[in-house]
Amino acid sequence: MTGITCSDFMKYRFFSNVQYAPDGRHAVFAVSSCDETQSYYASCLWVWDEQTQKSFQLTGGGKEQTYIWEDDTHILFAAYRKESEENRQEMGWEFTPMYRIGIDGGEAVKAFEIPIALRGLKRIDERFLLVLGEIDVKEPDLYRAAYLSRKSVWSQRRRERDYEVIDESPFWQNGRGFINKKRMAVFLYDKESRDFIRISDTLLDTCSVTVLGKKIYYAGERYETKRTRREEIWSYHIESRRNVCLYKDGEYEIERLEGAGNHVLVFASRTMRYGMNENPFLYELDEKKGKLKLLYQTEESTGNTVSSDCRYGVGREVEGRPDGSLYLLSTRRNSCHLFHFTRKGDEWKMVPILAREGSIDAFAINPADGSVLCIAMYDGKLQELYKQSAGGSISQVSFLNESAFFERYVAKPEKMTMVSAGEEIDGWVLKPADFSEEKMYPAILSIHGGPKTVYGEVFFHEMQYLAGQQYFVFYCNPIGSDGRGNVFADIRGRYGTVDYENLMDFTDAVLAKYPQIDKKRVAVMGGSYGGFMTNWIIGHTNRFACAISMRSISNWISLWGVSDIGPSFTWDQIQADIGESVEKLWERSPLRYWRNIETPTLIIHAEEDYRCPMEQGLQMYTALMEQGVPARMCLFKGENHEMSRSGRPKHRMRRLMEITDWLKQWIGTAQ
Repeated sequence: MTGITCSDFMKYRFFSNVQYAPDGRHAVFAVSSCDETQSYYASCLWVWDEQTQKSFQLTGGGKEQTYIWEDDTHILFAAYRKESEENRQEMGWEFTPMYRIGIDGGEAVKAFEIPIALRGLKRIDERFLLVLGEIDVKEPDLYRAAYLSRKSVWSQRRRERDYEVIDESPFWQNGRGFINKKRMAVFLYDKESRDFIRISDTLLDTCSVTVLGKKIYYAGERYETKRTRREEIWSYHIESRRNVCLYKDGEYEIERLEGAGNHVLVFASRTMRYGMNENPFLYELDEKKGKLKLLYQTEESTGNTVSSDCRYGVGREVEGRPDGSLYLLSTRRNSCHLFHFTRKGDEWKMVPILAREGSIDAFAINPADGSVLCIAMYDGKLQELYKQSAGGSISQVSFLNESAFFERYVAKPEKMTMVSAGEEIDGWVLKPADFSEEKMYPAILSIHGGPKTVYGEVFFHEMQYLAGQQYFVFYCNPIGSDGRGNVFADIRGRYGTVDYENLMDFTDAVLAKYPQIDKKRVAVMGGSYGGFMTNWIIGHTNRFACAISMRSISNWISLWGVSDIGPSFTWDQIQADIGESVEKLWERSPLRYWRNIETPTLIIHAEEDYRCPMEQGLQMYTALMEQGVPARMCLFKGENHEMSRSGRPKHRMRRLMEITDWLKQWIGTAQ
């Protein structure tokens, strides 16, 4: 049977943004796929019918992921048609055309235009919409200006494209570029009057927003030059058009707001115990006192951090209910599960609703009967829709990716749990295609990013492709990974210590269990934190025949102040500062150990990676060349830190080809 090929991901379908209609009879979800000709991702909307238990395509496809239910049978969705694109380019500014379509079919009809580039959309009621969009602090209400005024501003901006003035920190963000004087703003759109009103302060950068009745609640940080990651909470009363700051103590880093019943629930952390990666507690906003009341204290994570390169788009990870309860996703051990927060008096309980090996990527609760519709990756499959009746078992209800693996070998992850540095370390092994106990095979140790993410038993195209090329692939979750509480994830100041020990011990365990692996032909590869660890490993051992380091960190000193996470990142993660403890930054930097490196290494980086800027890869490449070590660097233009997951399809293919060629050159194939 043929293994997964380099280009197979071109036919995968990626699910996102599932939402029920108000009456619960239908749900809509977005489906994206690669357009090989144009090398981008086309998205369209599909409908799930509760009565027929079937789904069908609703829109034609293009860039259709963002939508809201207008009523029980109609949706409003953002879409760029050909004439809209031409007008936008001619006028020189951003706007978002909104279309209306009924779920019973018919043509989509243009409803109105939102005069900014849409970044988020919520329905408030039949009349009002909540809109998120980016503004420029210097001209926050440019969208309200007359045509000639806007044209003049955009003409001036075009003339200034050769210059970038910076007077804030951080000044750029991965995937957005330079964000100096840019803020995420909250707007109110009135469908009757067509009024479009910015309600958030000019300097406030919004991080989360929710709606309760006739009030909009939003959290964000108001800053002039330097972000501190300490947010305020505001409310806007739609009828009185009154804005009020409800919480401004600056004590918490706020992850999200969610309305539930008559309460505004807040996920927030002081970050005093475990730094910026600390898992948040659940609070309730006391509007009268302007305080946050602790409701539930947990050391577990919220959200989904199970790694895969087969997702595109986002979806709901938390949903508040009218009865005051709350549903949320949480990563536990190696999987992402759905939990239900319920309250009885002052006591809260967290009850698992869907807890099986795999990953729930997004979900929706049916308002009619409380059943769950989720986008999940189970049983080694790509994303599909799964339905759980109220209190019942779960079943797969969509089959759009069912033929993706037709006549393809998909390796089943074989789990291994071993003890290293006093902790149980979970890992997996993928056997190569056409595996024979009589042959000897090369193998690859793959290291995840983060470090606060996890590998699990979900489909990962890159690793399945390598198994299809007849490599053993093995991977694990060392100390620093998510899913096992704050203590296990806390690796601050210990990069390259216990995690290195875990990875080497796991490698030893795999080689002992699988005698078909040729110990002299084992490679190591990883991206982001995995790239850091790859760089670290080759400076501390020569046991690997070759290495592939991607979007990596090599020098904590030169990373200071240039990562989009901000200058506090190095202190938080390494527990060292460039001013007073530069020696420790250098001690934890892989580049310090470049004289020890003998391992042939491929460096892959993206030109617009602002998380781990490309100079990190360039320094490592230069050190390898100076050392006389065989090295190659592939730098992708127009891509960022997310290239392996959502980069242009042709670039993702080229990246896999670079990896394959390097592996074949240095560790060969099965013998």
